[in-house]
Amino acid sequence: MNQLLSGKTAIITGASKGIGLATARLFSEEGANVVLTARGQADLDAAVAGIIAEGGNAIGIAADVADPAAPEAVFSRAIETFGQVDILVNNAGYGDMTSIEECSDEHFDMVVQINFAGVFRFCREAVRHFMPRNEGAIVNVSSINGSLPLAGLAYTSTKGAVNTMTRNIAIRFTGTGIRCNAVAPGGTDTPMAQAWAAGELSGGARMLEYSSAYSNTKLPFTEPSDQANAILYLASDRAKAVTGQVLVVDNGAYMGA
Repeated sequence: MNQLLSGKTAIITGASKGIGLATARLFSEEGANVVLTARGQADLDAAVAGIIAEGGNAIGIAADVADPAAPEAVFSRAIETFGQVDILVNNAGYGDMTSIEECSDEHFDMVVQINFAGVFRFCREAVRHFMPRNEGAIVNVSSINGSLPLAGLAYTSTKGAVNTMTRNIAIRFTGTGIRCNAVAPGGTDTPMAQAWAAGELSGGARMLEYSSAYSNTKLPFTEPSDQANAILYLASDRAKAVTGQVLVVDNGAYMGA
């Protein structure tokens, strides 16, 4: 069976654990060279070692997506190592449950820089690289909170903004070989979601009390592999006619959002 990403190179942010790591592993299995980024080099080294041990090609670059210099540095290293970049997966994010009355300017700005401004800068770097070749795929990892804002004010606002930005980029490149889509995970069995369910994210549990009124909290969490499979589809040529879409992957827990 042909590999879906054979010969392609993908940059994946927030790739040392959770959905990002599951995506990096799956992309490698499908033939891609994978460039993993996250803030912690030790976790990246362990993730890369696991991929290489399974026969993949991978490098890990410590980077903070909130740093304006990060996209150029990551893309430069990826191109130096693998020649070009074909796919960008913006997965890095900061979980937040802080409600409006408790949200300081400093906290709001911090979440925006990680969850929205960082995505913008990586998307801009990607399209600048894609445009001369007229091909490339971006997949932004948003959240069900982008359309059903149950979590913290800053988090939900940035995820809604990512959905809008995704569509705007898609409109800009309609009719070209450059596509931009998003995956919107519902509850997924990751360290961030476990902290959310326990009321341990920034902001505590205040917003949790409203979740059951707007979603089916009895349904099981999805797995990181469920999200990775959706990301793979949108990044691959199987989705060559799909752009500007936000694909919800949530086991039906937020039906209609």
